Amino acid sequence: MLEDAKKQLYAALPYANIDPESVLRLENPEKTIEVSIPMRHDDGTLKMYRAFRCHYDSTLGPAKGGIRYHPHVDEDHVQALAFWMTFKCAAVKVPFGGAKGGVSIDPKKLSNRELERISKAYISAFADFIGPEEDIPAPDLGTNERVMGWMYSEYRRIKGGNPRAIITGKPVPLGGIVGRNSATGYGGYYVLETLLNKYLDKIKIPGNKDELRVAIQGFGNVGYWFAEKCHKNRIKVVAITNQYGGVYDPKGLDIPKCKLNIDNTQEREFGQGTKISNDEFFELDVDILAPAAIENVITQGNAKKIKAPLIFELANGPTTPEADEMLQNKIVVPDILANAGGVVVSYFEWLQNRHAEEWDADKVNQELNRKMKYATEKMMDMYMNHKTSMRTATYILALKRIAAANECLGNRGFFQR
Repeated sequence: MLEDAKKQLYAALPYANIDPESVLRLENPEKTIEVSIPMRHDDGTLKMYRAFRCHYDSTLGPAKGGIRYHPHVDEDHVQALAFWMTFKCAAVKVPFGGAKGGVSIDPKKLSNRELERISKAYISAFADFIGPEEDIPAPDLGTNERVMGWMYSEYRRIKGGNPRAIITGKPVPLGGIVGRNSATGYGGYYVLETLLNKYLDKIKIPGNKDELRVAIQGFGNVGYWFAEKCHKNRIKVVAITNQYGGVYDPKGLDIPKCKLNIDNTQEREFGQGTKISNDEFFELDVDILAPAAIENVITQGNAKKIKAPLIFELANGPTTPEADEMLQNKIVVPDILANAGGVVVSYFEWLQNRHAEEWDADKVNQELNRKMKYATEKMMDMYMNHKTSMRTATYILALKRIAAANECLGNRGFFQR
């Protein structure tokens, strides 16, 4: 996974004109720690779980990244995710480096008591590896604000005081920020809105905003909020899916009603449209295809079947390198820009905590919109100047910012003089 991620770095190098020493630094993670966490389950059984934390690069500031609970978490997995976080933070110009962590465990098989125990055990194991000036964790796949609350509570128990800036994505009463849950989806919408308002002629979408047809894979904290924001702004969402399948209606879906059906009916179905499989989803005749769930869902097997002219990567790494090469005739808005809203609002929470302030929802959304619009415009400058893909353009933007900071410390040319 990490080697695949590095291919995106190498694609941008011919355009970035940066010092080779910066490249050398970015090819290698700064540090990765693996521990074994013992946890006694409710039935009395003791099991050991592998847990990880990686700081990939801290050139631009303290490392920032989520904590993932998933059976496939391993060293390579967290290093690749930390690599993406490094470039995501640089692309949207927040003063963080990249980190990621996780536990190789299936949270769906844990009771609430077991979930609390593993969360506190994780922080106990990594308490000396994190801190407001070193590494700031956040929620990710399989974790949420309650898990962050448990982790913050355990960190306080170990270190003392009230170090609220140690973790973001916390519950609001514990110092969390309003709008964190919707941040990634809303941030993605602001990127799309900027492209539609300023660069419609560059993104190969026919017609106007009111005629767009959007299909979203994933209906969780990212996909739902992106769909909800599109629905509010009269952009037609014609298909949504989750891990069990999805629905399609060419006239558009009522997103709030879909959410209500999923949350409050025993069948947990969307209750609208024609049922489709996750394989059929990628073949839909739509204008925008938005993978918003997990990695590697667009592959060699389905890339050639995609009809949508624009692919909007709301998930981390949803497109394999092989599939990416097959999509050269399409516009792909990359994950390190499209789903960066979460880390932007995490940055706002960190600021809020460090300054002992409380931001309201209007301020959060205004600042998120401003930050995502600025990043999109800078990416489009690179895209039009270098005539390359949007993915490569975003990496060029991030690379230049990281390299500029590294070169302030001196390079081979400086020390040879």
